Amino acid sequence: MKIPSFIQKPFTFYRDGFRGMTVGKTLWILILIKLFIMFAVLRIFFFPNYLKTNFKDDQSRANHVRQELIERRK
Repeated sequence: MKIPSFIQKPFTFYRDGFRGMTVGKTLWILILIKLFIMFAVLRIFFFPNYLKTNFKDDQSRANHVRQELIERRK
């Protein structure tokens, strides 16, 4: 199966660019670690699952979401 050129050209551009990096690889590793901390670790502590902790079944969760959407629209 042949990959279309509009997909292959950017892929090879970035692949070859990352291979030639020296300092850039370290910076990308730091960026990825920071993103992991932001989205995985902080989510656990600062964004608890409100619906799962306050409602026991799917029906009551759905009713709460529906009611909130209706009230906020007014």
